Amino acid sequence: MKLDPFYLIVDSAAWIGRLVPLGVRLVQLRIKEMDEAGLRSEIRAAKAICADNGCQLIVNDHWRLAIEEECDFIHLGQEDLAAADLMAIRRAGLKLGLSTHDHAELDTALAAEPDYVALGPVYPTILKKMKWAPQGLERIGEWKRRVAPLPLVAIGGLNPDRLDGVFSAGADCAAVVTDITLNQNPEARAREWLRRTEPWR
Repeated sequence: MKLDPFYLIVDSAAWIGRLVPLGVRLVQLRIKEMDEAGLRSEIRAAKAICADNGCQLIVNDHWRLAIEEECDFIHLGQEDLAAADLMAIRRAGLKLGLSTHDHAELDTALAAEPDYVALGPVYPTILKKMKWAPQGLERIGEWKRRVAPLPLVAIGGLNPDRLDGVFSAGADCAAVVTDITLNQNPEARAREWLRRTEPWR
């Protein structure tokens, strides 16, 4: 399986509506705190926008809703993986992406036979408090050797100027949140990401 090299992560269908029409081909909807009705509404809206724009939607965490709403891709963190029904996810035909931060988590992830593995944080990140130190580029190469032929997603502190290093180290895909959503002009920044990732597309 091949993923687009530019992996956008946002927390609302509104963001997806703003940025996906610019040419984004891979987006994760990551909503942490919301009631089920709200989540269902956001997933439905995001799914419709992505379908209209030829974009792959990945739903974070909420695997039951993703199944019910007939989505085709779910991303789980390690805690969510431990609580998830992998058989139900597979029966529904969902592809599966998994987060990893250390060797034990990578072993756990590979045992679940995911469709891609994410490694982070590559660089210091302001998105959330991390108990892991930045992984650095060497760890990307090590992880790629372990997960190949699965795609490897790098996440954490990425910006356009760090893309050459990340891809040269072995990542197939660069995930981004705050470099775009906190930018003064998110649309222009997203276009820059699209342009800068084109050599790996």
